[in-house]
Parts: sequence; C-alpha cells; structure tokens
Amino acid sequence: MTKFLVVYLLCTFSFFLANLSHAGEFVWHGFGAQGVIQSSDSNYINESGDVSFSLTEVGLNTSYRINQKLRVSAQGIYINDGNRFNEGLRLDYLFLDYQLLSTPSWNVNAHLGRYKNYHWLYSATRDVPHTMPTIVLPQSSYFDAFRDASLGSDGISLIAQHHNELGELDMRWSYGNTSVNQEQTENLMSEFATGELEHDFDTQFSLSFSPLSSGVAMGVSMLRTDFSYDAGNNDVFIDGKAKLFRLMLNLTYSAEFWDINAEAMRERTDFIGLLSNGGIKDTVAEGGYVQGRLFLTPQVTLLARVDMFDADKDDRHGRLLQQNSGGAVPDYFAYRDQITFGASWDFHANWRVRAEFHKVKGRARLAPVFIPDTVTNDSEYWDIWALQVIYWF
Repeated sequence: MTKFLVVYLLCTFSFFLANLSHAGEFVWHGFGAQGVIQSSDSNYINESGDVSFSLTEVGLNTSYRINQKLRVSAQGIYINDGNRFNEGLRLDYLFLDYQLLSTPSWNVNAHLGRYKNYHWLYSATRDVPHTMPTIVLPQSSYFDAFRDASLGSDGISLIAQHHNELGELDMRWSYGNTSVNQEQTENLMSEFATGELEHDFDTQFSLSFSPLSSGVAMGVSMLRTDFSYDAGNNDVFIDGKAKLFRLMLNLTYSAEFWDINAEAMRERTDFIGLLSNGGIKDTVAEGGYVQGRLFLTPQVTLLARVDMFDADKDDRHGRLLQQNSGGAVPDYFAYRDQITFGASWDFHANWRVRAEFHKVKGRARLAPVFIPDTVTNDSEYWDIWALQVIYWF
C-alpha cells in the first residue's frame, strides 16, 4: 500500500504542477488486462491445475519534465497472476532522468532511483502487457519468479546513445539492488524457508549496435548479482550466499511484414552454504530462444517460438540431479524445452485480444527453485494456454 501511495502522490503532485504553470509537460498513461489461463498438471498457475482467472494487471505510469534536463518517471501496478508473480501492488519504477549530454551524435542520460532494466530485449517492457510479444515470456531468459528483481533496481543507471554514418550504438550500465519480502523468498526457495533473503547488489553492462537502414540489431549484456540468506528458526536452509554471473547475446531483424528475435544466455551460479547437506552445487545454466512474428495485417499478428533451457550444462538430461537427490527429484527438473504458438488482434483502437498455447517438456524454471514441488509436477510433459484482453491509454 505504501508503494501505491507513493505513485498516487506523485501523480497528484505532478498533475497539480502541470495545470498550475507547466501545462503539457505532465504525461500519464495506463493499462488494464484481464484474462483466463490454465497450466494443467503443474503448479505454474495454481496447485490444482484448473482454469484460472488470475491473469490481471492494472497499471498507471507518469512522466513529468521539471526542466530541459530533468524529468521524473514512475509506474505503479497491481498484479494477480497466480503463482507466477506475488499478488499485490508494487512500484515498478520511480526515477529521476537527468540529461548529462546532448549533441547531434551523442545522448547520455543518468537514471537515479528505482530505474528500469534496459539491458535485455524485453526487460524494460515486461511490465506493460501490450508491449510484450506474449503473455508468458521465454522462461530461459525471463524467469517469472525473478520478475521484480530483473525489471529494475534501486540505484543508478547510465544510458548512452551514439549515432554516426554506420548506425546507432547503445551503451548501458547500472548498479543497484531490490528488496525481497517473505512471500518472494518462499516462492524462490521453498515454503520451508523461514529466514531472510537479501539482494545484495546487481550490476549490468550492455552494448547493442544497429547498422544504418539494415533492420538488424545485435547486442551483448553482462550481469553480476549476489544474494545473501540469513536462516530463521526451524529452517531447512542455513546461512549462505548465491553469486550469479550471466552473459547474454541478442539478435533481431525487422522487415515490413515479419520480424525475428533471438536471445541466448549462459549463467553461472556459485553457492556458499544454504543447504546443510550440500544439496546445492555450483552450476552453469544455458538457454535461449528464437521467435518469429508474422504481421498479417496492421491489426493481426501470428507468433511462433522455440525456447530451450538446461539448468546444468554438465547434466542436461538430469541424471545427476535425480541421483544426487536419492530419486526424490525426477530428472526432468533439469531442463525445460517449450514451443509456443500465439496470435493477437487489435480489434479496436487501444484494445487487443491475445491467445497463446505452450507445449512444454521438462520442469526447470518452476518455483520454488531449491526444493521443487515434485508432487504436483509429476510428469515430464505439460501445457499452458491463455487468453487475455488488454486496454491501454
């Protein structure tokens, strides 16, 4: 409720200033989405696997230009997406945007506060339903359980753009952290985690280049982030740390009637402590997806995607995972291969209906991560389907 109050006060104050003496400098937009979704034989949406109407997102974002160099932006959102995200209100971002440099060939800005993550293809747009390609993003790169942490952090971000006769070069750097509540801790680790999980820091750097008039864009990003855990009473976990290093590559091509997007990632996680029996070991995960869209008309879009993820490159089939757990965790929790088909129709101005179907092999990238739900997720193959109506203004 505090986060929502901050957004509300920001909107009210900005609106007052805008109408008082700076008419036209205050901008605000909003969106609402409601749908129906089912994930049979899994705990991805709910434990029963029944059809669910927990596919709701309502948000408001604002921007107020204080002067030629300084602007403030914010977004508050309510989410109810079942087990995918923690239900409730949150402040997605609230930052000051200061223009450090502006020339015909260079633009450099600093974002201070709860900034947005602009390093991955969809990291900065996953908070607004109609700017995403699908309801469920490729989980190899956009794990739902890390939605809030990967959307942005509290700290500083620098964004530089350079234009020349060859094309456009974008450079980005950020440093910050996010708060993790008890519900998020249990979603990530287990319901048996009674301690406190802290996001110590997150730093990222990325480069992307778009050759002039080519329709092609290519980029690379690097991430380093640390988490700390302080065990609680009667906790199955012990004090520990997790250090994560990620390298991502992306490539896009846009034509008049179609486009293609791809991202590949390699992620190393080093664990210190956490499980007293040593059940968590250092791993190198690999994954990626290729996605194509066909624009049949300006209103109708078709989509197909292949998404693949291996939690441990040295145990792609999960044999060691099952062996080391004494058979308690099936081998199919070591990987996740997913095929997606989708369609969207803009049936009226600022209105969209979207439908999609996912065929999934494997149970990796399901929360909780450390102690998976092997009772509900008792088979290798499972499906997801969803239908959603979106309005924005």
